[in-house]
Amino acid sequence: MTIDYNDFLKVDIRVGKILKAEEFPEARNPAYKLQIDFGDEIGIKKTSAQITQNYTLNELNEKLVAAVVNFPPKQIGPFMSEVLTLGFMDENNHVVLISPDKNVPLGGRLH
Repeated sequence: MTIDYNDFLKVDIRVGKILKAEEFPEARNPAYKLQIDFGDEIGIKKTSAQITQNYTLNELNEKLVAAVVNFPPKQIGPFMSEVLTLGFMDENNHVVLISPDKNVPLGGRLH
């Protein structure tokens, strides 16, 4: 399936910095609750991420990540997820987060 560039532009992918990561024991699958700062325009958003196999809570502190910020909020158990943090599956089917390899302004849009 192919899409045109205008379809791509509908997906708003931004860079944010994880401010807080904590356990999410109520999740059906092992996950963390994250608070991510996307800068002044978007602000701080919450999400959950099934990344416990590849990341400790300490490793996530101030990590830059990419996320879709224009999906509607999604209820995950008792938690409302506001963005979708992006990653690729490793050889064990565990998520590896997408992260810029240099500092970029928070809220910067993927081009």
